[in-house]
Amino acid sequence: MESSPYRFTISFFTCLALLFEFITTITGGHEANQRHEGQHSFILRTSPEKSIQFLSNSSFKIALFADLHYGENAWTDWGPLQDVNSNKVMSTILDHENPDFVIYLGDVVTANNLPVANASLYWDQAISPTRDRGIPWATLFGNHDDAPFEWPIEWFSGIGIPPLTCPSVNSLYSGKEGCSFKGTRRLELMKNEIEHNRLSYSRHGPQDLWPGVSNYALQVSSSDDPKLPVAFLYFLDSGGGSYPEVISSAQSRWFESKSQEINPDSRVPEIVFWHIPSKAYKKVAPKFGIQKPCVGSINKERVAAQEAEMGIMNILAKRPSVKAVFVGHNHGLDWCCPYKKLWLCYARHTGYGGYGNWPRGARIIEITQQPFSLKSWIRMEDGLTHSQIVLSS
Repeated sequence: MESSPYRFTISFFTCLALLFEFITTITGGHEANQRHEGQHSFILRTSPEKSIQFLSNSSFKIALFADLHYGENAWTDWGPLQDVNSNKVMSTILDHENPDFVIYLGDVVTANNLPVANASLYWDQAISPTRDRGIPWATLFGNHDDAPFEWPIEWFSGIGIPPLTCPSVNSLYSGKEGCSFKGTRRLELMKNEIEHNRLSYSRHGPQDLWPGVSNYALQVSSSDDPKLPVAFLYFLDSGGGSYPEVISSAQSRWFESKSQEINPDSRVPEIVFWHIPSKAYKKVAPKFGIQKPCVGSINKERVAAQEAEMGIMNILAKRPSVKAVFVGHNHGLDWCCPYKKLWLCYARHTGYGGYGNWPRGARIIEITQQPFSLKSWIRMEDGLTHSQIVLSS
C-alpha cells in the first residue's frame, strides 16, 4: 500500500488543496472568512466560540454526509473505486443543494484498515468535495474512525471516566494529550483536520471527557446580531473503535451543563448529532414498512444501537428546546420517527464504502429564523429528492 499510485494521487490532491487554501488566505484579506452564494450567504466567525451567522432572512441549509468509509480495502482495485464513487455522490449533492454547512456524521474512514498516516490522507480526501467548494464543515467520529481497542464498559458507569494509565517515559507519546487519549487515533485525525483547514469548525472537545474527542457545540446566529443565536448544534462522540459504543454518563452531564450554560432558559432550538443510534431508536423503529407519523424510504435492517443507555435520552427528552437527533451507522435505514417531544432521524448512507447496495444520498436539514422552522429531506445521488418532513415550526 505504501507504494501504490493511488496513495500518491491522494497526496498530490492534498497538496493542491493546501496550496489553494494558502493562496485564498493571502489574497482574500477580510473576505477570506466570507462566502457569497446567492441568498445563502453567511459570515464565519473565528472567535473562540465559533458561530455561523445568517446574512439575510433566508434559510440555513446543512448537508449530512454519513458513513463514507474512505480507505476501505485500499490495497485492492475495488477500494479506490468506491472512494471515487463517494466523491461523485457528495459532488452531486453539493451542486444540487448548495448547502451553507456540511456535517460529516461519522465513519468518514475505515481506519482499522489503515495506518494512522494513511488514515489522515483518506480523511483529507473525504472532506475535499466540501472544501473545494468553499463550504465550511464540522465532523464527529463513528465506530470505524479509529482502530479497535477494548475498554471495559463498566469503567463508563458511575463517574463515567476510566482510570488513566499514562505512558512510560520511554513511550512515543508524551504530555497530557498522550495520557488522556491513550489507545486512540481520534485525536490525531481531528488535530490534522483543524490545523490544515481554516473552513473546519470541528473541535477536540474537553480532554477529560470519555469516550471520544468530538464533543462540542456550535452556534448558528441571527442575521441581525452575531451574538443572537437562532439554533445550537451539539456534537457527541458515540464511541466505537477504541471505546465502548456508548454515550457515557460523563458526556450526558457535559451536555446538560453546556446546554444550561449557553441556553439556560431553553429558548433557543437545539439540534443534536452523533453516529451510533441510542436504544430509543429501537423503541420508535417502524416494524415493517414506514408508516406515519414516521417518514422515510428504506427500512431494511434492525437498529444497531449503542451498548448501553447512560442518561442522554432522558436529558434530551426533558429539554423542550431539543428538536431532533440525527445519526448514521445503519446503512439500510433513513427514517425519521417521533420520540416524546422530539424527532429521532437517520441520515442516508452517502459513501460507497461499507456494507449495503442501497442507492446513496444525504439528508438535508433546513433552518429558517423568522419564524423558526426545521425541515428535512433526502437528496439522492441521481439528483431526486424524497422524504420531506417538518420537524419543528
